[in-house]
Amino acid sequence: MTRDLDTTAETPAAATAATAPAPRTGWRRITMVAAIAGPGLVAANAGNDAAGIATYASAGSQFTYGTLFFMVLVTIALVMVQEMAVRLGAHTGKGLGALIREQFSLRLTGLAVFCLLLANTGLVVSEFAGIGAAFELLGVPKWAVIPPAAILLWSLVLFGSYRWAERIFLIMSLAFFAYPIAMILGHPHWAEVGTHLVVPHVEPNKDFILLAVALIGTTVSPYMQFYAAAGVVDRGAKPEDYKLIRLDAVTGAVFACIISLTIIIATASAIGGTGPLDSAAQAAEALKPVAGQNAELLFALGLIGASALAGAVVPLSASYAVGEAAGVERSVSRSFRDAPLFLGLFTAQIVLGAVVAMTPVDVIQLLIGTQVLQGLISPIVLVYLLALTNRRSVLGTAANSPRYRIAATSVVVGVAAMSTILLVQTVLDWFGLA
Repeated sequence: MTRDLDTTAETPAAATAATAPAPRTGWRRITMVAAIAGPGLVAANAGNDAAGIATYASAGSQFTYGTLFFMVLVTIALVMVQEMAVRLGAHTGKGLGALIREQFSLRLTGLAVFCLLLANTGLVVSEFAGIGAAFELLGVPKWAVIPPAAILLWSLVLFGSYRWAERIFLIMSLAFFAYPIAMILGHPHWAEVGTHLVVPHVEPNKDFILLAVALIGTTVSPYMQFYAAAGVVDRGAKPEDYKLIRLDAVTGAVFACIISLTIIIATASAIGGTGPLDSAAQAAEALKPVAGQNAELLFALGLIGASALAGAVVPLSASYAVGEAAGVERSVSRSFRDAPLFLGLFTAQIVLGAVVAMTPVDVIQLLIGTQVLQGLISPIVLVYLLALTNRRSVLGTAANSPRYRIAATSVVVGVAAMSTILLVQTVLDWFGLA
């Protein structure tokens, strides 16, 4: 079990802050938010990475405000899935990979972890490609920024404690505030936005359905659940910290989805109806003639922060999963000598991602490949997550209540079905059968 010993003095402080009577001032509220922010916020926001931004921007440019209500449903799904992941970590002191290994088949555990490692490595390439593309929008060539970015992210994990790394991740999340500003610059039609947020909208065509599948696939990614549970454990959280951990997970999921909505609204109001986009950088370039240079600049800055955050979190989640499945030491707070497999895998993914991103690799095709792997492991991971949180032998009285079990089962079945549709569609596309 990995516990971050340097946090034992901080967790009670956070708990005290939560229970002590506090004056209702703006600064006090900001302090409270900063105190609870942690793995839930980091994991959920990592989902708004380069691939995610491209998908949300494409939703806005292709269907204007038509996918907003669907994103409200996706928000509920993400909140429930992330809450279950952090509950497991807080109450058992173990990550998702370790619990799957203990409770289920080793063969299926190995399959899920292997696919996660492959998919995450592909995603890491796209994150570094995103960093390079964003800087190219600012006039800086990618070869000048990708190597130093890789070294910085690697050093952040190798030479810091979990709490230190987490604080840097949270600072990176501030870059997401660029998107609400870009949304305002796009001058959206607020009445239409409000209507589409509360009124269901479905277009009976293949493109709309596939985009809806892609939205949920990029918002509820398997690596988030591995990272959220492992991050809670690495932070040293205990069952008595669960209320704060849950608040962090819910706040993080809602914040991440609000950012997703602002990206959709920004592109819908500026370039809605122009068709699908292939990348986040393409979205930024498309916004420039309509919403101005500032909108393009904000999109580029948001993309840099998002790609840097995911560039560290995505390989960490795979390293946690493999370390937990193998039953070896895994913690950001450990040295290379103490956790060679965990930190070695992290290093390998960073190096491979940065090197491949420097080549003329077709990132779009790479992302399609990772979508297949994500579609393969999503149902497996979500079913494991549901089964574990249903078991009183694992969580005791913290196991899912009968009502929560019904709601969580509905969410897991829905997300798993959408992931399966994405998997089948992508494979059919490969063989020209779609």
